[in-house]
Amino acid sequence: MKRWAAMSKAFTRIGKDIVMAVKEGGADPDANSKLRAVIQNAKAVNMPKDNIERAIKRASDKNQGDYKEVLFEGYAPHGIAILIETATDNNTRTVANIRSYFNKCNGSLGTSGSVEFMFDHTCSFTINGEGLDPEELELELIDFGAEEVFVDEDGIHIYAPFENFGAIQKKLESREIEIISSGFDRIPQVTKELNEEEVADVEKLLEKIEEDDDVQNVFHSMKE
Repeated sequence: MKRWAAMSKAFTRIGKDIVMAVKEGGADPDANSKLRAVIQNAKAVNMPKDNIERAIKRASDKNQGDYKEVLFEGYAPHGIAILIETATDNNTRTVANIRSYFNKCNGSLGTSGSVEFMFDHTCSFTINGEGLDPEELELELIDFGAEEVFVDEDGIHIYAPFENFGAIQKKLESREIEIISSGFDRIPQVTKELNEEEVADVEKLLEKIEEDDDVQNVFHSMKE
C-alpha cells in the first residue's frame, strides 16, 4: 500500500512540474528544456505515457490554474533545520497547513532565509553510461560546472551547483547522451546526530509534511 501511495505522490508532484514547465515555456518539449527534463523524470518513475500527454494537454488549457513555487523554512524538534519546497495554487491554505504541522509536532516555522543558507542548492543528472568513459566525461563537464561524476548500476551520476543545470543539460543533449533523470537537491552543510527517541520526534513531523499534497520535496539536517 505504501509503495502505491509513494508512486501516486510522485505522479502528483510530476504533474505539477509539467504544469509549471508548460506555463513557463510552452507545450513543445523540443523548444522547452525544462519540460524535457520533467518528461525524463516522469519516465524514470514509470509514469504512463498517456498520463504525461494528458498532463501536458491539461497544462496548455487556459482554464488550468497555475502553481507557484514557495519555499518554507523552519526547525523540527531538537534543532533540526527543515526546508520544504511546495507547488501551490492556494498559498493561504499551504501556509496554514505547514504551520499546523510544525505546531503539532513541537517545531517552529521560520521566516524566509532563516535556514536556507545552511543547505547547498545542487543539481544532478543520471545518464546512460553505455559507451562512455566516466573519467573523460568528467574532464569534459568540469568546464560546465560539474563537481562530481561517479558510476553505479543505474548509470553515470553527475552533480553540480544549482545554477549549472542548464549548461550541463545542453552539453549532454548536444552529445546525444541519454538523460535518464535529473533533479535538484538541497544538501545540509552540517548534519546533527540524534538518538532513537529524538529521531522519532523529527520523523513524525517529516511524515506529516510529506503527506501534504502541496509539498514537492522536503530536506533536513538530521544525520541519516
